Amino acid sequence: MADQDILFSPVEIGALTLPNRVLMAPLTRNRARADGVPADMAIEYYRQRASAGLIMTEATQISEMGKGYIDTPGIHTEEQAMKWREITDAVHAEGGRILIQLWHVGRISHTSVLPEGRQPVSSTDKAAETQTFTRNGFEDCSKPVALDEAGIRETIDDFREAARLAKLAGFDAIEVHAANGYLIEQFLMDGANDRTDGYGGSVENRMRFLEEALDAVAEHWPADRTGVRLSPLGQANAISDSDPVEHYKTIYKMLSDRKLAYLHVLESFPGSDNEEGRDKIETLRKHYDGFYIANGGYDAARAREVIETGHADAVTFGRPFIANPDLPRRMNLDAEMNEPDQDTFYGGDEHGYTDYPFLPDAGVAAE
Repeated sequence: MADQDILFSPVEIGALTLPNRVLMAPLTRNRARADGVPADMAIEYYRQRASAGLIMTEATQISEMGKGYIDTPGIHTEEQAMKWREITDAVHAEGGRILIQLWHVGRISHTSVLPEGRQPVSSTDKAAETQTFTRNGFEDCSKPVALDEAGIRETIDDFREAARLAKLAGFDAIEVHAANGYLIEQFLMDGANDRTDGYGGSVENRMRFLEEALDAVAEHWPADRTGVRLSPLGQANAISDSDPVEHYKTIYKMLSDRKLAYLHVLESFPGSDNEEGRDKIETLRKHYDGFYIANGGYDAARAREVIETGHADAVTFGRPFIANPDLPRRMNLDAEMNEPDQDTFYGGDEHGYTDYPFLPDAGVAAE
């Protein structure tokens, strides 16, 4: 069965060859040091999951101003890059492949987590009506400052420098995070972009920030080692768009023309897997001609289905990889899965992080 299972057939994704199509989605775990250096235990965490066709790291901020939550890692200092290098070396030693997701949260932040208590920055000066996680627990997001053109230039430079440090850290590729209501999506979606300059108004203007970020990282990473994550149906972090299908058609086409390694799409959010949403995703899919990675509540059966029908080329799995470091093997054997402990998802020590059991060496298929 394993030899015929499409989930475990090798596939080319840009410059990389993956041994399977069971990819690890970015998973925020809030276990980095306060200065954004990944914790030592992250080395073992990622090493354990090296059997994934490709590991996508947790979202990693490109600058101090890109931070929105406590204890998330960065890629804007040499010290951070060197710790990430220990992680990539460990994954590579196990035969794995790993990329880093470059992240700027924009207005999904709080003054208490930003340098010198500064206000967050965004496409707009309107606060997001949601909360973020600080040392005091969940707090309302702080009112942001709308980036002026000088601020945009500085932020694009931060993407450029993060890309350089990602190369130093030994990653195999990078992903630009343009989803989930964070900074780039705050520019893309008209529900958060109320600008009247060259970065607002038409979809062509609103996607300009993403294009410039991609141009910046391209100085260090070729297109065939660069991916983008989108969530065109919004719904995360107080984001919305008035006509996502019409607007994202243009964004998909722009990304398709760039011949990137892939497009990674969060297709549905928890509780929103409805027929209308699926129809919109199917319509948009037709406008991207390239390697397509689907994400959003998939299990092995649904993953096989969308790959076999040609909707997707691979699928990312999130929570299943938290509790099952050997997820590809368990899927291949149709073995029982470990149950995740949601109380340990965010923050803490090794418990619920590196102590989930692997299958015994012999492997036991489910009855």
